[in-house]
Amino acid sequence: MQSTESKSKAGSSSEFGSQTGRTLLNLRGMLLRGDFQPGERLSELPLVARLGVSRTPIRLALDRLAHEGLLESSPTGGFVVRAFSIEDIWDAIETRGVLEGAAARFAAERLEHDSELAQLRECRDEMDAMIEVNGDPDKIAAPDIDSYARYLDLNEAFHREIVTLAKSSMLRRTLDQVTSVPFASPSAMVYVYAKLPRAPQILAVAHEHHRSIVEAIENRQGARAEALAREHARMTRRNVELALYDASILSSVPGASLIKIPAAV
Repeated sequence: MQSTESKSKAGSSSEFGSQTGRTLLNLRGMLLRGDFQPGERLSELPLVARLGVSRTPIRLALDRLAHEGLLESSPTGGFVVRAFSIEDIWDAIETRGVLEGAAARFAAERLEHDSELAQLRECRDEMDAMIEVNGDPDKIAAPDIDSYARYLDLNEAFHREIVTLAKSSMLRRTLDQVTSVPFASPSAMVYVYAKLPRAPQILAVAHEHHRSIVEAIENRQGARAEALAREHARMTRRNVELALYDASILSSVPGASLIKIPAAV
């Protein structure tokens, strides 16, 4: 039987882990919302007062955000908010494409049972239903504003499931770090699709990629799945390029305040 002391320690450990996780999510959200500016110094004590937690979860969250690349160590102690160049964004998107391409290929090559695809198909089918007009796959419309959150969840789940099917913890860890860079994640531009020029056409191409990737994995076509996933990731770059020319679109994208926009854009 577990002792009272052991139970107490387990409870404290669980509470600590939860507090650290919440602190990490809060700080990451603040960074992506623009609550801190590029080059701004972050240190533990002011954040303790601001977030109402102890120094230990703050310290662990700052270390994690530095590992993700959103913060940089300051020579004078603490951390500073990182600024991202346009080249950083392009490199992150291209790297994500390489990694997601590898994930799709692994998924096709390592698929053992057709039943493993159930969740991926469910995501695809629910997105189909949300964006097709009257059930016609040739007619696509962006989800209404009330449905965007669900569509975002489905899109993220679709991409996560491909990584799960790849059965590679190494690839998962590397991809998590790359997609922490603003604009590089699969869902970075989903919320602004409706504001982009030719939004229905862009969404139609993106979702056709989803369908084709599932089909390639189903048929164990590793090379095709990889090429489709890489092309799908490149759509993020084209959408970011469109957003750079419209401040109203750019400002609605998480992490936009961290980007150093060239004066010529």
